[in-house]
Amino acid sequence: MSTRLYMDNAATSFPKPPEVSQAMAHYATDLGASPGRGAYVEARETGRLMQQCRQRINTLIHGEDENHVIFTLNTTDALNLAVKGLVRPGDHVITTWMEHNSILRPLNHLVQHHDVQQTRIPCDPQTGLVDPDAIRAAIQPNTRLIAVVHGSNVTGTVQPIAQIGQIARQCAVPLLVDAAQTCGQLPIDVQADCIDLLAAPGHKGLLGPLGTGFLYLRPGIENMMRTVREGGTGSASEHDVQPTFMPDRFEAGSHNAIGILGLSQGVQWILDQGVDALWKHQQTLIQTMLDGLQGLPGLTCYGPPTLANRCGVFSLRIQGYDDPAALSHRLEDEFDILTRSGIHCAPLAHQTIGTHAIGGTTRLSFGPFLQIHDVQAACQALAHLCQQPVSS
Repeated sequence: MSTRLYMDNAATSFPKPPEVSQAMAHYATDLGASPGRGAYVEARETGRLMQQCRQRINTLIHGEDENHVIFTLNTTDALNLAVKGLVRPGDHVITTWMEHNSILRPLNHLVQHHDVQQTRIPCDPQTGLVDPDAIRAAIQPNTRLIAVVHGSNVTGTVQPIAQIGQIARQCAVPLLVDAAQTCGQLPIDVQADCIDLLAAPGHKGLLGPLGTGFLYLRPGIENMMRTVREGGTGSASEHDVQPTFMPDRFEAGSHNAIGILGLSQGVQWILDQGVDALWKHQQTLIQTMLDGLQGLPGLTCYGPPTLANRCGVFSLRIQGYDDPAALSHRLEDEFDILTRSGIHCAPLAHQTIGTHAIGGTTRLSFGPFLQIHDVQAACQALAHLCQQPVSS
């Protein structure tokens, strides 16, 4: 892989810090125990290291209570817990046209089968941005939840979460933020931004392994939620009902301990580097990409045209490539650049930017280990393809 340029970090980050695999190997070879299921040293140590992961995530997002960091399988799992834990029959939910299917599908299920109403706020077709005032205007007496993606996995659009959070808090409506493309890559402060629920994966910006993620609940929100699964917790085992204390209330079953210990080291790497420094580096890469794509004949780049309101996700099309997959194949075959093409599990986002009916886009997405020369190489490859016939 050393000669190949990985630009699919929006799907999963690669490479990972070496400490991640080292922590997972340590668990696999030295610990191997299920936390909370034994009083012996290995089980206690696994529990301690898992709690350390909660502490690190809580520090990163400026949470109020580490025990309100709930471990999940991924962002989809976290969003399902949030949506189905909060929303009841007769409730109204507000979301946007830039959402991922991880929000769209659970909400559509509730609308079709559980008498829930939803309002989808259109977004600007050029930038992908939602107008916070449109969200305010959509709030009804029975609005139970506002769900907004922080950074689009299609256009890289970063929504004005702080403004939306203030509106939600003023109207006493919980705000759920899908931070799949932003957590670990740019600063997030759940308290300052009035975020009530934050869902994020472990395997993207947090640099952990697949099969990890979390949902953060602002203290008090858990009292508004029901559980969506129940089972063993290793705590309060004398009772045949789910514990009500956090985080056990929402963590039924044995944990993915090996993954969580790897995730913990990914989060610690981010804390050591400093999320502000990582964000500054990504902004340099973003600007390099914007500059490199400027004026390329036949190329359309979607989303915000400047650094403002943008993260390191780029969707593009080149004239003559009717199928985005053809462009992805050529980038790999000729330049060893790895991208993702298609609809990216976000059909309404592609409808918003006008690419749904033509098969979507080709996406390039950045991670913290990419350097300026890597982005310049991608721009040079794209410039070459813009100037060459498709059949060549």
